[in-house]
Amino acid sequence: MKRTSLESAECPIARALDVIGDWWSLLIIRDALLGKRRFGEFQKSLGLAKNILAARLRTLVNHGILELAPASDGSAYQEYVLTEKGRGLFPVLVALRQWGGAHFFGPGEAIPELVDREHGQPVRTLELRSEDGRLLGPGDTELRPPTRRRHGQ
Repeated sequence: MKRTSLESAECPIARALDVIGDWWSLLIIRDALLGKRRFGEFQKSLGLAKNILAARLRTLVNHGILELAPASDGSAYQEYVLTEKGRGLFPVLVALRQWGGAHFFGPGEAIPELVDREHGQPVRTLELRSEDGRLLGPGDTELRPPTRRRHGQ
């Protein structure tokens, strides 16, 4: 079954999901954030068929989330490196991690803890706050019609 493209959707969530919406892509990005860079590292970590992994990596490169770079060890291999756009997904994955940990693990079930590397302290739960600092929930926000920006703004 051919997937419907959402690349022209009016919704920013839909456009983002068009590129990163399958679980393999998000897990590849997770692994890249954890320092994996080579095809074999992703394949070993995910247990994903090579053809599917190659297709997902190609999509992430084509959309500027990963880029190919010469291997850091000087070998003839190439490595996949997160771009600024790819690193921008870090808070998205932290939010998914926190939500998944809160809702899909049973009492007493061990969850790897995300900590601040410098101080070793747990990372606080992400919150959405207004410009004036108020904590916001779904009922506190609304979508407004888009305003057209001129090129370069």
